[in-house]
Amino acid sequence: MFLTQTVPRQRDIIEVLFRNGWDYMRRVLTGAKADDPQLPPPAVLKNILVDLGPVYVKLGQLLSTRPDLLSGAYIDELSTLQDEVPAVPWADIEVLIRKQLKRPLEETFAIINPVPVAAGSIAQTHRATLADGREVALKVQRPGIDLTVAQDIALIQGIADLVARTEFGQNYEIKAIAEEFTKALEAELDFTREAGYTDQLRRNLSQSRWYDPTKIVVAKIYWDLTTEKLMVMEWLDGVPLLSSKFNKLENAEELAAERQAITTLLFRVFFQQLYIDGFFHADPHPGNLFYLRDGRVALLDCGMVGRLDPRTQQILTEMLLAIVDLDAQRCAQLTLQLADSRQPVILARLENDYDRMLRKYHNMNLSEINFSKIIYEVLQVARNNKIRLPSNMGLYAKTLANLEGVARGFNPELNFIDEIKPLLTDLFRRQLFGDSPVRSLLRTALDLKSLSLQSPRQIELLLDRVTSETLQWNLSLRGLDGLRRTLDDVANRLSFSILVGSLIMGAAIISSNPRSDQLSFLNNVLFAAASLLGLWLIISILRSGRLR
Repeated sequence: MFLTQTVPRQRDIIEVLFRNGWDYMRRVLTGAKADDPQLPPPAVLKNILVDLGPVYVKLGQLLSTRPDLLSGAYIDELSTLQDEVPAVPWADIEVLIRKQLKRPLEETFAIINPVPVAAGSIAQTHRATLADGREVALKVQRPGIDLTVAQDIALIQGIADLVARTEFGQNYEIKAIAEEFTKALEAELDFTREAGYTDQLRRNLSQSRWYDPTKIVVAKIYWDLTTEKLMVMEWLDGVPLLSSKFNKLENAEELAAERQAITTLLFRVFFQQLYIDGFFHADPHPGNLFYLRDGRVALLDCGMVGRLDPRTQQILTEMLLAIVDLDAQRCAQLTLQLADSRQPVILARLENDYDRMLRKYHNMNLSEINFSKIIYEVLQVARNNKIRLPSNMGLYAKTLANLEGVARGFNPELNFIDEIKPLLTDLFRRQLFGDSPVRSLLRTALDLKSLSLQSPRQIELLLDRVTSETLQWNLSLRGLDGLRRTLDDVANRLSFSILVGSLIMGAAIISSNPRSDQLSFLNNVLFAAASLLGLWLIISILRSGRLR
C-alpha cells in the first residue's frame, strides 16, 4: 500500500539507488526477490543518504549513534553527515513567524536579520532584537517540512516492514530502528520539546561541586514567544570552540592554561550529565560548543538528548574503570548486566573476545589511549556476540567520542586519565555513601538494627520448622537420573539373586525330607523356577556389558 501512496518519491529513491549502485534496496522497492541483502560500502551509504535529502541525512545521523548495530567504518563515515541545506527565502520565513506570534511582528521585534546565521534540514536560525532591546536567536521551522517528513516516514516504515521479513532485517532490528527514527524525527519537529530539554539542562548545570556553574552557559528560553514551530532563545555571542579566533591570548603560557581550564570544565560538565544527572546533551560536536566573548563556554542545540537510569549509570561507571584497568573479565560481566535480551551467551567466548580486543592496549601509555574508541569496540564485541544492548548505549558512546574528539582537537596535551581519575573517585564514593555520608550511615545503621531485630525471630522460626518436621527441602540436581536408574537395576538384580537362592535352598530342603517322594512335584517346580530365574539373571548381566 505504501508503495502506491508514495510513487513519485519512490521513483526518486530508485533513481538515487541506481545512480549509487545499491542493488539490494532497488530490488526491495521494485518488489523483486531480495534474499541476500548486503549493506553498501560506508562511503556509498553516505552518498545515498545525502542524495535522498534532509530526512535521510537525519536517519544517517541516528545510525551514527548505534555502534552496537554498525561497524566502526560505518559509524565514522556517518558521523561526518551534516544537514546544511540552502536557506529558505526570508519572505516564506516571515509568513511562518507571523502565524506563530500572538502579537504583530513589528510590536514584538525591533530588528530581525533576514539572512540566517545557520540553515539545517528542519529549521534555520536568525538573529533578532526584541522590542525591549534584548538580543535573541529565532529558530524557525522550514515551511512545509512537516508534510515532507510525514511522507518520508511512511516510506521508511514501509521499507522497514519489507526488509524485516528477511533474516537481515531481523538481525539488524530494522523495524525497531525505523520506529526509533520516527519518534526522534517527530520530536524534533516540536520545538517546545527541545525548549523543555534546554531548560532542564540549564537547571541541572546551574549547580555542581565539580566546576564553577558560572563558567557554563545554556541559552535561556523565552516561553511567551516559543511554539511548536518557532523557538526564541537568548542570543549567545561567541565563536566555535575549535575556531582559530579562539587564539586571542598572545602569551603561549596563558593560552595553554586557558585551554586546560576549558578542557577540565567540559569533562566535568559532561561527566555530571552522564553519571549524576542521567540527562545529557548527546551531540557535543564542535559546532555546538561555543567560547563566548566573556570567557564562558556555551552548550548549543539541545535537540538530541539522552537519558540513563541510576542502575545503568552505576554499570557504566564500573565499565569505565574496567576499561582503564584493561579488565576483560569485568567488561564481559558488565556487558551482560547491560544486556536487555535473555538469549544465551557463551561467557568464555565473550571474555576471550574482550581479552583479544584489550590486549593490544597493554603496552601503551594510558595518556595515549583513545578511550572512546575502546568503548565503541566494546559495543561491537557485544554486537558480534549477538548481545542486544539498549539503544541509549549508542548515544552514550557517541557523546563520549565527540567529547574526547573535541577535547583532543582543542587541547593536544589532553591526558584522559588525569581528567577522569578524580571524577571516578568521587563517583565511587557517591555510590558507596551517597550525597550525604551522615544520612547514608544512619540508613545503614537502621538497616542493621532491623536485621538484628528480625534475625533471632527468623532463626527461631527456622528451628521450629526443623524440629516439627514441617520444613521441606526442594532440591533439583542435574545428572542424578542415570544414577537412580543404575541403583534401581542393582537392587532388582540383588532381589532376584536372593529369590533364586531361596528357591534352590527350598528345593534342597524338600529333597532331603524322608517324605520327598510325596513332594517330588513341588521339588521339581522349585528347581525349574530357580533355573529359569537364574538363567534370566545371567543373560541380563551379560547383555548389560558390566560382567567385569
